[in-house]
Amino acid sequence: MYMGTTIIVRGASILLAFCLLSLVVVIAGFRLYFRRLRKCQPRSSKKKIAFFHPYCSSGGGGERVLWKAIQALDELHSEGLSFDIVIYTVDAASDNYKETLFNHVQSRFSIKPTTSVTVSFAHLDQYSHFFDKATRFSLIAESWGTMKFAYQALKVSTPDVFIDTTGCAFTYLVARILAGCDVAAYVHYPTISTDMLQLVWDRRPTYNNDATVARSSFTTYIKMIYYALFAAAYATVGSMCRLVMVNSSWTRGHISFLWRGAAGRIHTVFPPCDTESLKDLPLERNRPIIVSIGQFRPEKDHPLQVRAFARFRKEHARWNDAKLVLVGSCRGADDEERVRLLRDLIASLDLVDSVEIVLNQPYSVVKKWFGEASVGLHTMWNEHFGIGVVEMMAAGLLVIAHNSGGPKADIVVPTIDGQKTGFLAVTEQEFATAMNDALSMTKDDARKTRLRARHASAQFSDQTFNLSFKR
Repeated sequence: MYMGTTIIVRGASILLAFCLLSLVVVIAGFRLYFRRLRKCQPRSSKKKIAFFHPYCSSGGGGERVLWKAIQALDELHSEGLSFDIVIYTVDAASDNYKETLFNHVQSRFSIKPTTSVTVSFAHLDQYSHFFDKATRFSLIAESWGTMKFAYQALKVSTPDVFIDTTGCAFTYLVARILAGCDVAAYVHYPTISTDMLQLVWDRRPTYNNDATVARSSFTTYIKMIYYALFAAAYATVGSMCRLVMVNSSWTRGHISFLWRGAAGRIHTVFPPCDTESLKDLPLERNRPIIVSIGQFRPEKDHPLQVRAFARFRKEHARWNDAKLVLVGSCRGADDEERVRLLRDLIASLDLVDSVEIVLNQPYSVVKKWFGEASVGLHTMWNEHFGIGVVEMMAAGLLVIAHNSGGPKADIVVPTIDGQKTGFLAVTEQEFATAMNDALSMTKDDARKTRLRARHASAQFSDQTFNLSFKR
């Protein structure tokens, strides 16, 4: 019996050693492969910094962070540091791609990306299908897709420093272990969090927890195991970062809990918000217009905004001339379908003349609505930060945001002496009540609240981001 056990233990040890040796050989092979690829790529004495941001031409808050980060690096370059920048994108190449994109960035964000540093693009449109949405086991399937895309991107251009600004943490495994790059990340939102685990455990249906799963104890337990295993893998790859920047106190709390291997390398860098140009807008507002800004993604919960507005109108008839304006952009067919369903909801609630959807417009149009509206609305649960919320505060709007995430922790917080800077809500009824409370404020109280909010927004300025990022 003892002899048999000894043989089994020795056999298992030999098998484990063989597996580890094989893994080392495979990694060494990839390192050698990427080293040879580097030699085949155009040579330069400068270091190469790559940004993993496949949808760099989109118009959301993540893209604003990308271009302000590049602008900050451009300042470092002009101060004497030597490097080039490459951006991995799913966009197809064209003769005037760079010029068109930079014009779009200037129009959408009022950002002139570069003046001295060389920025090039690795066009990987033939691999865009790697980002197709999965219907089952989406966390694993979509993370695998990002890894495959990163592998192809690194084959085209292998950098010294790989910076992820999209939250695709599993690309770090490819960049750090296989390609031998130093990895940095700007994390907008943890792919998985304890809040998500709690939501599944509580069996609450939402956009990422299907009602059929929530109704069943068995499928809930299976999903909890799946989430726990994924969280362990997420913690492993996240710990491969040499530098981690997070966009809020809320995000930092979750990332610090999960990425314990990166302890001491995690820093809060609030995202850049255009607070300066919005300070010119007047504080006096008379029109009962409520404006919302944000991409038409499911987590933004635009239907909640429409339903809350309908309830507000129903409960407070004196505001029958109030208007809700939803300003945002669509990333593709899925978002366009959401807008179509939103229009159907608006029609079913008899709000066609009271709710306006403003799609894919330049920043000048967004700023116009900031100047005309009295109230700003944001309903996303656990918004990682809330650039739109900050911009609305800087613009002088009375802000109503979801009582969670970044808005609760960092943005819509009372002053040192306990004075209000905005409103927080969770339910449809709470949002409807807040709309009435905001529009019913006296001119003097409203002006003081707008002024406090504008002052509070200054800590999230472009200049603050530039200084923090360059450190």
